[in-house]
Amino acid sequence: MTKPERLPAAAARRLALAAQGYGAARPAAVRRQHLVGLAQRLGMFQIDSVNVLARAHLMPAFSRLGPYDLALFEQAAWGRRRAWFEYWGHEASLLPVACWPLLRWRMEAAASGAANGGETARFGAENPGFIAECLAELRDRGALAAAELTRAGSARGKWWGWSDGKRAMEYLFWTGQVTVSHRRGAFERVYDLPERVLPPDIVAAPAVAAEAAQRGLLRIAAAAMGVATERDLLAYWRLKPPARARVAELVEAGELLPAVVEGWKQPAFRWHAARIPRRLAAHALVSPFDPLLWERDRALRVLDFHYRIGLYTPRAQRTDGYYVLPFLHGDRIAARVDLKADRAARVLRVHAAHLEPPATEAATAHALARELGDLARWLGLERVAVARQGNLAAALAAA
Repeated sequence: MTKPERLPAAAARRLALAAQGYGAARPAAVRRQHLVGLAQRLGMFQIDSVNVLARAHLMPAFSRLGPYDLALFEQAAWGRRRAWFEYWGHEASLLPVACWPLLRWRMEAAASGAANGGETARFGAENPGFIAECLAELRDRGALAAAELTRAGSARGKWWGWSDGKRAMEYLFWTGQVTVSHRRGAFERVYDLPERVLPPDIVAAPAVAAEAAQRGLLRIAAAAMGVATERDLLAYWRLKPPARARVAELVEAGELLPAVVEGWKQPAFRWHAARIPRRLAAHALVSPFDPLLWERDRALRVLDFHYRIGLYTPRAQRTDGYYVLPFLHGDRIAARVDLKADRAARVLRVHAAHLEPPATEAATAHALARELGDLARWLGLERVAVARQGNLAAALAAA
């Protein structure tokens, strides 16, 4: 058996950040291929409806590439020459179309009842006739939002206020019988048949068997994380414990290399192609829904950074604010800023700014001020306003 590689904590941190695309030189002009390449590198962009600053799926590209034309992203996600599709990855996500065959096993498990889908699965099992009727109407009429179904029904109950039509469409989406054609209005999903939305060769490709598909997904996760524990690898795609066998298979194949990371309690694995940069000069505001922060215990292990999303925390328990973004400077988290895009006033509001030791105040404030300026311009805002809350606020306001 190969003797595990020993990695100092700092080397593991640089390895993980570089694997995520942090620290690389930003392009002078972001083009479609940069966005497509980043999605392939990360495996997905998580989708979330929160729009305090910018929608969750838009921020990872800004964090790594800098300001870009949002129209390029929209075209890759929902345009006629789309590069991505919506489905369940880590959570609801935009995924490279090449992942469709790798996720067919998950769709088939949902359709057969083998997957635990909670209320969605229960509704599907109890209403097969109604769901078939909704699918037939979609096939006949073309792309539809749930509210446009003939028998859409009215919102009811506590289940996100969904109508029966919305529940039916989400069941069909979960089982892969429909996909998302585009979004409109208040980010509303419009559904259509996969063969009318995705590239024909992708839809026609045979499903990859579950075990082979899980190995494929784990390869993406391992490359995106650089170094990870077994739990990290499974969590990236929400794979269940039986998929642990696939991790062992990748170790046996030499694709995952055993490692012992300083300060980590669990054994780790380094992706065989991952390289450790000697230094890393990143500068990035990191979204709460960035893959770097998906798993809080991993963020603590890799970055020595304790993080919780304020908007999901009761007000009395919030320590730093409502929508707090860490600021990555060099290869460490140097600050936290509570941000809001005040679109009516055309102002990027910094409600609070806190320095993270051992970062230095002056260098952090100046680097963060530049990044906030870029963020404001990217969002179409005219200025940045810093409130005097937090131990970095005064220096940031001056900068």
